[in-house]
This record gives sequence, C-alpha cells and structure tokens, in this order.
Amino acid sequence: MSIKQTVMSLLGCVMAVQAAAQTAPAPIAPLPSKHQVAWQQMETYAFIHFGPNTFGNREWGYGDAPLESFNPTRLDCEQWAKTLHDAGLKGIIITAKHHDGFCLWPTKYTDYSVRNTPYKNGKGDIVGELSAACKKYGLKFGVYLSPWDRHQAFYGTPLYVEYFYAQLEELLTQYGDIFEIWFDGANGGDGYYGGAREERTIDRRTYYNFPRAWKMVERLQPQAIIFSDGGPGCRWVGNEKGYAHATNWSFLRGNEVYPGYSRYWELQQGHADGDTWTPAECDVSIRPGWFYHESEDSKVKTVDYLTDLYYRSVGHNATFLLNMPVDKEGRIHPIDSARVVDFHKRICAEFKTDLLAKAKIKASNVRGKQWGTANLTDGNYETYWSISDGTDKAQLTITLPRNTRLNRLMLQEYIPLGQRVQRFSVSYLKGKEWAQLSVGEETTTVGYKRLLRFATIETRQIRISFDAMRGPICLSTVAAYLAPETKGAEEKKEEVKGVDFSATAEGNNVVTFDLGGEQEIGSLRYLPQQGDDRKGLVANYEIYAGMEKDAMQRVAEGEFSNIRNNPVMQEVFFTPTHCRYVQLHATRMVNAGEKIAYQQVIIR
Repeated sequence: MSIKQTVMSLLGCVMAVQAAAQTAPAPIAPLPSKHQVAWQQMETYAFIHFGPNTFGNREWGYGDAPLESFNPTRLDCEQWAKTLHDAGLKGIIITAKHHDGFCLWPTKYTDYSVRNTPYKNGKGDIVGELSAACKKYGLKFGVYLSPWDRHQAFYGTPLYVEYFYAQLEELLTQYGDIFEIWFDGANGGDGYYGGAREERTIDRRTYYNFPRAWKMVERLQPQAIIFSDGGPGCRWVGNEKGYAHATNWSFLRGNEVYPGYSRYWELQQGHADGDTWTPAECDVSIRPGWFYHESEDSKVKTVDYLTDLYYRSVGHNATFLLNMPVDKEGRIHPIDSARVVDFHKRICAEFKTDLLAKAKIKASNVRGKQWGTANLTDGNYETYWSISDGTDKAQLTITLPRNTRLNRLMLQEYIPLGQRVQRFSVSYLKGKEWAQLSVGEETTTVGYKRLLRFATIETRQIRISFDAMRGPICLSTVAAYLAPETKGAEEKKEEVKGVDFSATAEGNNVVTFDLGGEQEIGSLRYLPQQGDDRKGLVANYEIYAGMEKDAMQRVAEGEFSNIRNNPVMQEVFFTPTHCRYVQLHATRMVNAGEKIAYQQVIIR
C-alpha cells in the first residue's frame, strides 16, 4: 500500500469514528406511537352527523323518534366522500350511533336501526356505504359509537354494557380498516329508555369498563386512534369551537382524565407534566348545530372563519375535525359543500410558496453534520436540525436572497423523539435594527406544527430564538409564506329584533318577561352567557305564555342539548300566541343549584 493510500485509509477511519460519536438525540418521554404520528399528519378530516335528529329537527334525540321518520330520498355516500375529498380532508368519521340509540347499520342487536326504516326498504347500511365510498376516494374511515343510549330500556344495567361491546365489535370487524374510533363524555341523563321516560345516572368512570374497549380496539383495529376526553389515542380539546390554546402540550397525566372529565378546560392546553402522549383533536361544526337544520342555511361558517380555526387547531399542535351535517335528502347541502371546498382553496393559497426554500440558515449550535440546518428546508419530515446535549438555548438566523414580504411562519418539531420546545421568540431585521415580531399570542410550545400569523413585514433576515426546552431541540421544518390579506374571521351575525320587554327573576329557575302589552309571538331565542366561566346554563326548559301572570299556558318544552360545550343561540319555535307575559322555566340546569343566566333573550 502506498503512503497516499495509507493516509486516506487512516482519514477514513477517523471520519468513521467521528460519525459514530455523533449519536442521535435520545428520545424524551412521553412519546407517540407510529399510528399517532400518522394520525396527526392527516391534519384535517370530517365528521358526519346524520340520523333521526335530522328529520326531527333535534340535536340530542330523546330516543323516541319513530322509525318511519327516517327516510332520506337521495342519500348518496359517494357525494359526501367526493365533496370532502375535493375539500382536501383526509378522512370521515360517521355517527354510527348517537345518543338517541338509532343505528345507521343493520345491527343484529336492536330493532332500532336503519334495518327497520323506509330507507332502501330496510336493506340499507349507511356505515357500509360510506366505508365503500371512502375507499373509492382514498379517504380514511372512522366511526362514532355513543356510549350513552336514550332508547334502550336496559341502559344503566350490566346488560347494556354487553350490548355496547357487541355493537362495538360489529363496527370493528365488518367495515375494513378504521383510523379513529370516537367516544364522547355525554353519558347518562333523561331519556326514553323503552318508555320509562326517566333520568338515569351511571358512574362514568366505571360503568362502561372502558379499558375493555381499549383492549378490543387494540386487538381488532390496532392502527385505530381512540378518541375520548382522555384518549388514550387522542383527546377532546375541551370545547366544541374548533380551537386549541396557543400553548398546547400533547401530554396528559395518565389515568386522571376520563370520559366526562369535570376539569375539561385543562384539555385546551394539555398537561405540561403529563406522562402519556395524548394529542388534541379540535371538533367543530360548519353550522351552529351538529345535525342539519334548515333554519341554519344562512349560518354556515365563512371561509375566513374556518381559516382562522385552521390556524388555531392544526397551527396549535392539534388536528381539525370539521363536522358536515347531512340534510334530509341524505346529501351534504350545496352551501356547505361550496364553503368547505373554498376553505381548502384558501389554505392552499396561503401555503403555496415557501419563501425560505433558498434561504441560508445559520445555527448557534449543530449536533453534527447529519443534523444540520439543511434539514429544515429539505421538505422531508424525517430529517431534522438538532443541537448538542446539555445546550439549553439555541438560535437560528435565516438570511433570504433579497428583501422579502411575508406574514406567516411555520415551525415543526420531529415528534417521534418527543415534544421539546417550551418557549421561543421571533425577531426580524427592520432597517439596521432587530425588531420583535408581534404574533398576537404566546410563543411557547411548537409540537407537530405551529403556525404564526402577523402583519406583513419586509425583511432579509429572521431570527428564531429557542429560550427553553425539555432537551436538545429536534426541529424538522422552518418555512415562511406570504398569505393574501383577509378580512378577518368574524362570522356574520344575523340581525334579529324582537319585542321589548322587562325581565324579572322568580327564584333560581324562572324568569318572567313582561312585554308591556298584548303581542303575538311565536319564538324565544336564548343565548347563554359566553366566555370560559359561563354559569346559569339551562339544560331542559318549559316556556309559558298568557295575558295574566297567574293564567299562563305551556307553549313549548324541550332540551337545550349539549349547551355546555356548544353555547350558541338556542331557538324555540311554537304556535303563535297572543300574550303579554312569557316565562322561561328551567326544569333542569346543567349545574344543579345555579340561577338562570343569559347573554341575550329575543322574543318575537
């Protein structure tokens, strides 16, 4: 061997030793499964609510709707799938059974199903039809099975638990791969219950033996993500408005959160000290209600509003589950279809061109060549920039080829190794001075994806400082964009003017409205108190009207279903009546003992 060959061989050995010494960052628990990572990479997918509630103009069916009322005349699951595919959504979750107990598949365990309705003369299987449509359009398929059942006479007994698991096994074994199985926390209360018409209470933590469900899903659909208040696959975000907090950890304290968890507001941020990987899913309906109501055709969320929710869900380290109610014909309404497709076009336009693709990025610390800053702009999520062990701060300085206008910034951590960033800041070169970038929210966590919006700036340099972290940073992506200017995200508010009145509280549970003289009225609209600390929510109601306070007749009764999680304007319509006095009776409060409270009441 020549001297030159010997030297080259030695150099090769040295380089090999150096490369071996540069080990990848150690994982920092809690960690996601590969299925959880794949689920989060879906980002956006759809919910479908459809059933007897659609035909009865209800949100939470009582369990007593006649089977003959369910009769969609133009139901087309392929129309649903094509619409949502064109809208860029990656999957569909269907309400196979809602709280009313009605089943959209021909289950062999109850007669209260699509099998005994006029739809296809009892030969239909909407769950199966949607599963096939999803396969055709390349969408993932999921199911929602409500643990609560307001129809079954044996709800609240051990027999119902066996019934629940028998139906769960049907759904898990008859419809192919399922990407998500959805359980919620609405469990127990008043219902039909086979004609008993009573209130039943169960222990939400123990009655269903949910660990048994987790084991069944793991056995039959191991890739499926399990949704509930506390996961274990993903968690409810603590509201039904479609957003997570800017600070959002993908962690929960294991065995603490359960379906029906009372401190639900914690779920908007997760638990920074959590020991299980349970990322957030943000659910919201494109309309005020979850089921289709013709009266809401003018209240479909705007593109601006949906776009804002995208930034506050996906852009806050969560996924976005958008509900698309199906109308009485069995189709997604044209207004909703057009709106969700336009929303997709808006998102594509806002993230069309990465302005950092040709930028030079310098880091204050690099773990080794394999983990250099080139990984940040290579378009490969599996590569990432990292820093040396023991380094508690780091900085990126990004230099663009020229002065560039931008108003969006995207950061992504490589979450298979854990969520690490605790606090960061962004500044930009303004003239000859560095200026802090104002994004209107705290810059704390990043997680799978963090999107920052700000007023358009023009600069050639951006600096991102990572000031606190749980371990060596593992950042997969940095990108910047110039999104078209928008008008904001406020929904158009319907101008509804009612009659004038004075209101008097009659104890905790009754409010009397004096219209000042005889009026013909046919509706009462009730908007609960808004804000996170809302109180005085009416669950069940009766409305009375008459010319004299002591001689009023009941004109309406019912339930403001799901009002705790979806505190939107509630509309009650009744036969027009002449009266001077109207009374709202709370026959049940969401929180027992509280006094009726409201943001607004409209009588017309």
